[in-house]
Amino acid sequence: MTDSTTNRSRPRVGWIGTGRMGVAMAARLADAGVDVTAWNRTIAKAEPLKEHGASVAESLAALRDRDVVFTTVSTSSVLEQVLFGDDGLLTGDAAPGVVVDSSTVSVESSAEVRRACAAKGVAYLAAPVSGNPKVARAGALSLVVSGPRETYDQVAHLLRSLGRSVTYVGEGDTARLVKIAHNLMLGVVTQTLAEITVLAEKGGVPRHAFLAFLNDSVMGSAFTRYKSPAFVHLDYTPTFTPPLLRKDFDLGLAAARALDVPMPVTALTAQLVQASVGTGRVDEDFAILLDLQAAASGLDLKPEDVAVDDGLGDRS
Repeated sequence: MTDSTTNRSRPRVGWIGTGRMGVAMAARLADAGVDVTAWNRTIAKAEPLKEHGASVAESLAALRDRDVVFTTVSTSSVLEQVLFGDDGLLTGDAAPGVVVDSSTVSVESSAEVRRACAAKGVAYLAAPVSGNPKVARAGALSLVVSGPRETYDQVAHLLRSLGRSVTYVGEGDTARLVKIAHNLMLGVVTQTLAEITVLAEKGGVPRHAFLAFLNDSVMGSAFTRYKSPAFVHLDYTPTFTPPLLRKDFDLGLAAARALDVPMPVTALTAQLVQASVGTGRVDEDFAILLDLQAAASGLDLKPEDVAVDDGLGDRS
């Protein structure tokens, strides 16, 4: 790792993957004064970063001289492809000092990538995040990180620019299991929220009123609050789609089998997530679980034209 990796005045960072999450996270680094150069398979998706002072690369090779490279991609296979595939980041003579991956992939896949990075002399951190693009733009992401403590200490200042909290959980790929467990709870809580919201509305309570009460009670949370506008307005603009949630349930249940942990509530929720995918509404937000619950309950939902506080500093 080069000495410049620890240069906190203006570190040189590469960013691979500028989908909805990646572009929001990379923009935060650029806004913090970090020298960011981004690459995406579809270059146009990286172009908005120029407004934040970042540069856009036409090839992965252009990122090989970066001190640190972040990756935010959709699957394990894509991660392996951008790092080790044809003309991948780590296939040339030069290589960055550190790769920080913020994708959601399995523990096993992450371990394979870690071993491959080590063979190239590149340090590797697993750093998945909790939040959606709107949360990322608001600086409210939570990050969980694992890997060599020395490497974490060298790039922690960059990680702290991405969100409100960064938790180091140890060596290896333990952060992957933490993130998968987190996303299992995400699905279970959303399904439960859908069930109780439909119960209250079918009993005569407006959704916005029920959710306002819930959010201000001990059972409310940052998540129930920023999911409330979608439930009230029936706005399913995607932040996280049902197929992506299904992938995480598959990973979580596989981990549970490997560790001999019974997860009956999670297993049932996985089937409901599968049902949401089966409707064909795969490009909408996973909050469509509310629609499925309403349909199963004989309730015809209508949008409510009421301002709802999402807890992120604006009104929705």
